[in-house]
Amino acid sequence: MIETRQCGILLHPTSLPSKYGIGDLGDTAYRFIDFLAASKQRLWQVLPLNPVGYGHSPYQGLSAFAGNPMLISIDKLIETGLLSTADVDDIPSFNDQRVEFDRVEQYKNLLFEKAYQIFKRHLLPDDYEKFFNDNTYWLEDYATFMALKEFFGGRPWNQWEQSIASREKDSLARYKRILADRINFHLFLQYIFFYQWQQLKEYANQRHIRIIGDIPIYVSYDSSDTWSRPSLFQLDKASNPKVVAGVPPDYFSETGQLWGNPIYNWQAMRDENYRWWKQRFGAIFKIADIVRIDHFRGFEAYWEIPFGEETAVHGRWVKAPGEELFTQIKKQFGPLPIIAEDLGVITTEVNELKNKFEFPGMRILHFSLESDDIEYFSPYYINTNTVIFTGTHDNDTTIGWLNTQRTQHSSALKRLTDCFHMPPDLPLEIAAWRIIEIAYQSPANTCIIPLQDFLGLDSWARMNYPGTVGGNWSWRFQSGDLTGELTEKIKKMTMFYNR
Repeated sequence: MIETRQCGILLHPTSLPSKYGIGDLGDTAYRFIDFLAASKQRLWQVLPLNPVGYGHSPYQGLSAFAGNPMLISIDKLIETGLLSTADVDDIPSFNDQRVEFDRVEQYKNLLFEKAYQIFKRHLLPDDYEKFFNDNTYWLEDYATFMALKEFFGGRPWNQWEQSIASREKDSLARYKRILADRINFHLFLQYIFFYQWQQLKEYANQRHIRIIGDIPIYVSYDSSDTWSRPSLFQLDKASNPKVVAGVPPDYFSETGQLWGNPIYNWQAMRDENYRWWKQRFGAIFKIADIVRIDHFRGFEAYWEIPFGEETAVHGRWVKAPGEELFTQIKKQFGPLPIIAEDLGVITTEVNELKNKFEFPGMRILHFSLESDDIEYFSPYYINTNTVIFTGTHDNDTTIGWLNTQRTQHSSALKRLTDCFHMPPDLPLEIAAWRIIEIAYQSPANTCIIPLQDFLGLDSWARMNYPGTVGGNWSWRFQSGDLTGELTEKIKKMTMFYNR
């Protein structure tokens, strides 16, 4: 339950400015926190921080527990003596508006290799053993998985040598000996990532900024989780998924969304008293103050698609043990600082599950304004225990959305004119700001605005097109974008609407 009015900004760290081609946990992240504090924001929402897999999507991670090494700050490695300034004398010319993922990974991995060579020549830091022991339930499996993935040329784990794909004891011991140095390399990267992240989070909390993390309901098939704990997933004897995840046809797609993630073996998880989920929530509660659960709907019932289908059309709804699971999680951790992403096909049962645990739901203003139901399109009908957004990472920017509405002469545009007194020919930037203001005015206790909307950016700055692969997740803002004028404008609106 969120009881006080507050507001914040949605921005994934990859979108921060950096001379190394991708946003990281270095100085610009600290300056962004300063900007949040100066503009009276109290929340910084990020996307999942896990290492990315297919399509560079943070929602298709290589681990449910590990951190993305590409977010490690090179400058922080220099500050701690693991790299020298000479190591970065010849930085490639990167695109400062888009992350060029493959080029960035190639460059940063070379620097990480150099840093690791320095690291292993010294005594282990005092906190390294504690980090290892605190995370033993996932860390070594992940590092081993990554070393094996390199060894087998990046192929998915079910295409490795059968003995190690199935984790035969002798084979596992043999590969751990062969790949010991590469395993230690990936342990090193995780230690550095979490060290840098915790420093950044402490700085944010000191400035009264809380971090909203993001936990995808599913894990990627090609992940250390699926390889190390296959019994927790619905896999066949050949280790292929029996069924995969997605959503039925909806606003985003006439054929639904075929995500392809393996679906959990909920009975096996129940038999373990949901230990894996307790570990997962325990891990994210350490790195975030509040957690947004992506596709919360799937904890009440999930859309199950037979493996091999080309679209999500031929699926079925299957009940999930959400109430039992969250009862166990709450018993372990107490009141749960969770936001339920309750978009899409939402039933009475989903709302009952959300309300039982007093999780705030989400309202997307773009979607609301497109609805013909006044109780849905009007932000003034919103329950206070709600998080309102103009849009999320899956939406167009507000200016891009307005452009589309004007092109289509949509009912949403007419609604803005009739109900919110916005002239249809109002300049786009002014109209977009008015939509932000509508969100701020709403009764919802929490309001989150993507940075793209505060910057008044068009569709080119959109983060993701759902159901597509390639070209997503790459937007970056520029060093001079967070001006004093913008800071004051956001600050005044925040104070005026008592957030």
